[in-house]
Amino acid sequence: MRMRSTRKKVAALTVATAMVVAGCSSGTNGEGAEPELTADGKIVIDTFSPADPDTNLDTNTVTKFVSDKFKIQFRWQTTTYDAGPAREKRQVALASGDYPDMFFLIPWVDSFSQAEVLKLGQQGVAVPLETLIKEHAPNIQKALDSIPALKEMATAPDGHIYALPQWADCYHCTYPDKLWINTAWLKKLNLEMPKTTEDLRTVLKAFKTQDPNGNGEADEIPMTTAVANSTLLPYLMSAFAYSPVGTNNGVRGLLVLNGDKVDTPVDKDAWREGLTYIASLYKDGLIDPASFTQNADALQAIGDNPKAVTIGSSPVLHPGIFGHLGAEDGRDKQYDAVPPLTGPGGKSYTGLQYPSSGNGFAFMLTNKAGKEAQLAAIKMLDYIYTDEGQLQTWAGPEGVGWKKPESGDIALDENATPMYKTVPGAEKPKNTSWDALAQYNNTLAFRNAQVVPKDVYSEAGYERRLFEATKLYEGHEDKAQVFPTTSVWTDPANAAELATLKTNLDSYVTQYQLGFITGSKNIDTEWDAFVQGLDGVGMKRYLELNQQAYDKYKAGK
Repeated sequence: MRMRSTRKKVAALTVATAMVVAGCSSGTNGEGAEPELTADGKIVIDTFSPADPDTNLDTNTVTKFVSDKFKIQFRWQTTTYDAGPAREKRQVALASGDYPDMFFLIPWVDSFSQAEVLKLGQQGVAVPLETLIKEHAPNIQKALDSIPALKEMATAPDGHIYALPQWADCYHCTYPDKLWINTAWLKKLNLEMPKTTEDLRTVLKAFKTQDPNGNGEADEIPMTTAVANSTLLPYLMSAFAYSPVGTNNGVRGLLVLNGDKVDTPVDKDAWREGLTYIASLYKDGLIDPASFTQNADALQAIGDNPKAVTIGSSPVLHPGIFGHLGAEDGRDKQYDAVPPLTGPGGKSYTGLQYPSSGNGFAFMLTNKAGKEAQLAAIKMLDYIYTDEGQLQTWAGPEGVGWKKPESGDIALDENATPMYKTVPGAEKPKNTSWDALAQYNNTLAFRNAQVVPKDVYSEAGYERRLFEATKLYEGHEDKAQVFPTTSVWTDPANAAELATLKTNLDSYVTQYQLGFITGSKNIDTEWDAFVQGLDGVGMKRYLELNQQAYDKYKAGK
């Protein structure tokens, strides 16, 4: 009965996905349309973007700056940073045909996949960008020519560039599978930083039972996270098997390489051992059940609890996700990264994502945009590809979001010449930057030229704190197993099938893994059914199609 129920859900997802794709064919070609202008001559561009609670894109300082500079009047359609609803709103807009002129997204919130880009390009919804770039965007062209991986990511198999990904050489993001632990609690309880899976169990039990926050209440949460930001499963799994990072939005990859053979780790005994370990932590009450349901706002509310510090550890990219930086009581300084754990078999992996922005596509012009709107939009993006443009849009105005270096300032890379220093979040006025919306040419040289104080626990020194913490993870990745997702494009004829397979497999694997961890499914008696059911939702075909794409990629290198 369980298997039949699962297949019904998967089938429903397949139908829903097909409806979304089919709906994308609606819409008109905007190239011949008369531009919509404001009274002062600005081109109106309907723009779909995410915005955090502190940002109003209509009144944002950077919006006004860009609007004046490029004669654009943005008409925003916004989502929150909650990945699930953001993705659903985007897909509904496309399915209904009521989509905007421009999608301007953040990869770690929501973005287009390769399969979606191919389908929308073939249907004429996504406007090819390569001619616009060549003729009007020299900075984008320079980036494409100088960064081979970026060009591979951006260029579809038919030679068109239907959308652009963000490019981020973020060192700490390249190793996302981290665990942050309350070292003040470790010190108080006279515990060492955990090195093995059983060390972690001991520490989490102590957090749960020994009142490390000292308030006399059993309110400590040994480990908690949020759905979209979670690295819970991959961090813990990495002591047993290599866990592929995937692309973005918290959805893990399913593919690894075994030599030149495309494979999946999720049906292997090592994966089962990892799930068994995670389930044992959950059974002991050491993992917060809300970790599998709550969003980022709910997690941060726990971290900001005014009554007491209650979070013992959180498996997320960085500690700012589960609590605001610059807290008055200094609680944000209590957390340090736990190195990759060693499992009972001696394995100690960490996930690798390069480029760290993944292969989600963030900038897309649609056929609703007229020629004037397309030209204004690509010129705007081209400006963002400059160092000046990135500072003015990502950080905000000089003196507000960033300042010029002073004598004695040190760059993140101490061998680099300092270029800028950002204003700490607590001092920076709200709604004065585009932040992650504008991280399109965030090269290693640009990031490493940022002035960062030596004090890693100061808010201004946060980037160095993450930089230093990441050194604990570097070297634990197994590059031989990493499937080059960002460079491997599938045959356009297979794009829709692959997208459906991936959706069905993600749903199936996630459902079973959650069941095994929480105990609603018995891993001892239902593991074989899970493995056998993988082919029922298309794993064999999914591997076959990805093998074909990988072979073509290898042959063309």
